[in-house]
Amino acid sequence: MKKQMQLKEDDRVEIIPEYGRQKLLSCAESFRDLAELFEDGQADETAADEPVDRQEYLCKRRMQENQGLIAEHLKEMSHILATVARETCRCHPMGERRFRQMSLLLKESGILLQNYLELEHEDGRREISLTLRQAGKRRTRFGELEHISTEDVADYLSVAMNRRLCMAKNTPPYLTEEYNTYYFLEEPSYHLLTGFARAVKESEKVSGDSYSFCEVETGRLLVLLSDGVGSGEAARRESERVIEMMERFLEAGFGKETAVQMVNGALVTSGQEQAMSTLDVCDIDLYTGNCEFLKMGAACTYIKRGRLVDRLSAQSLPLGVFGEMSSELQTRTLLSGDYVIMLSDGVLEALSEGVGEQMLPEIIGRMEYQNPGEIANQILAYAIGQSKGRIRDDMTVLVAGIWDQEDDIP
Repeated sequence: MKKQMQLKEDDRVEIIPEYGRQKLLSCAESFRDLAELFEDGQADETAADEPVDRQEYLCKRRMQENQGLIAEHLKEMSHILATVARETCRCHPMGERRFRQMSLLLKESGILLQNYLELEHEDGRREISLTLRQAGKRRTRFGELEHISTEDVADYLSVAMNRRLCMAKNTPPYLTEEYNTYYFLEEPSYHLLTGFARAVKESEKVSGDSYSFCEVETGRLLVLLSDGVGSGEAARRESERVIEMMERFLEAGFGKETAVQMVNGALVTSGQEQAMSTLDVCDIDLYTGNCEFLKMGAACTYIKRGRLVDRLSAQSLPLGVFGEMSSELQTRTLLSGDYVIMLSDGVLEALSEGVGEQMLPEIIGRMEYQNPGEIANQILAYAIGQSKGRIRDDMTVLVAGIWDQEDDIP
């Protein structure tokens, strides 16, 4: 079940009860104090006499950078805990007559309703909280126990409330015979279809590229692509590690830029000279169509709108090179029918042996395919063709297409 709530006089709701809120604030203060200790230690080291030996100087410099990174991470953790502790939302209870109508409608489908609450969060989005249970045991014609899915409940509610709803992320997928709380949100304005294509370097057995399509919250999907330095198993381990850490930080509530800095810090402090990887991040809001991009040493990204193609690039180094990284956030607004195309460096290197990277926007613009998987396969096949069938580096193509909910998926 989600966090319990405590009503306030102005109909605002505290997401965390008072005891839990104070515990979180206390933890946040402890993290802040630890960050100050690391910063004070870094200042003391800086004020000390500079070592004469170059190796000693480099070691001291690395230690100072690591202390700074740890301090920044602790401050970010403190900020997240304090934000969660103070989070509130507005409560909109349902009228008694409407509640009875809703109860009868759900009961006809074998669902018992105990409680209904509509919550308006600080960002303006609304979330519906229902306490439900399945009315008795249901069996299929083969005698197996059958449970009502939360997706079916969302469909029933959509009809009853005349607005399209979907189950919230992390909501249990099925009702049980005991009362439980389930959460539903307004359905996003857009849906997304993804596709990929990849080729492994001809002298290797595994690709050094790793990628992920992950939904960190309802209506928000991230596309992540990392290219490990080098090739083979070692590169795969590093790029996979970057993707896994990014997913964990983002799901824990860290912002994209902070998550990138924390992953970079982990690579820098690992002590491995080859712990470097590129990172390409595409963050798509399916409610608004807004799309944000972050690149750390990554290849160009292309946005296809009909025959028009927008090229996004950034001058940045891979993760793991320096303790402090500068990242530039780029923003675009996607429309129905747009495609986001992300590539690893191997694709562009293959094109450079033929027509060259500068021709890629024109090639993408001429493509008539609508399915993202077909677009990815076509780009990869074209790149391999330009290098006369040779695959001298790992190649990965990721494509995400966005459409209005009313439109048919190609």
